Amino acid sequence: MLITTKTYTRRSIMSHTYLTIEERSKIEVLVQEGYKINHIANLLGRHRSTIYRELNRCSTPSYVAKASQADANQLASHKGRKAKHTPKLLEDIQHKLEMTWSPEQIVGRDYQEKLSFKTIYNWSYEGILNVPLQVLRHKGKGRQPQETRGKFNIGRSISKRPKSVRNRQAFGHWELDTMVSSRGKSKGCLATFAERKSRLYLAFLIPNRTKDAMHNAIEQLTSNLPEHALKSFTSDRGKEFA
Repeated sequence: MLITTKTYTRRSIMSHTYLTIEERSKIEVLVQEGYKINHIANLLGRHRSTIYRELNRCSTPSYVAKASQADANQLASHKGRKAKHTPKLLEDIQHKLEMTWSPEQIVGRDYQEKLSFKTIYNWSYEGILNVPLQVLRHKGKGRQPQETRGKFNIGRSISKRPKSVRNRQAFGHWELDTMVSSRGKSKGCLATFAERKSRLYLAFLIPNRTKDAMHNAIEQLTSNLPEHALKSFTSDRGKEFA
């Protein structure tokens, strides 16, 4: 999905749905890049008032998508949705993560058949656990120098991927894309990564849409995520990164 600065009609602008973590991540990146509210709303196909309220209700000094999503989750939990985690459970997991335990070790040691290690990753990405992504890095045994954490599958059609990937059953499959704007003097753009199962959305500034630039962005991504969170990378348009 390539996002451009086309003008949205009143009918096409979304107004009655909640912002997703993907949209909040895009807002965070665009705010950091100096985009104005009107421009952000145009890029996302949202009303200006939606973006304005989102930025003004943020509880942190600068807009942080993860914190905003956590606030939204907390508000939703007060509407009768039963939480699947308890303060004691979160405290124990967070303590072990800060002690450099991996999610796999935590589940294998204390929570087998009660909790999935993927749930711990999701709670971290959603802001339920207040842990930097760097803390989640899987230590394990010594690795070989070569990179084996993900395949650079640019050119492979999403429709031809395994059923478990298409149906979002497996965690760690990423969709690559770029987000560009026709306005301003800068010719740079954003490399975006969306994890299909959790819908975690990350973006990195790149100078152009070449394959080398995207490779550099992937290296930034893989340096901050554990091995099990990086199974494959696929783009809708293989020629986009030629």
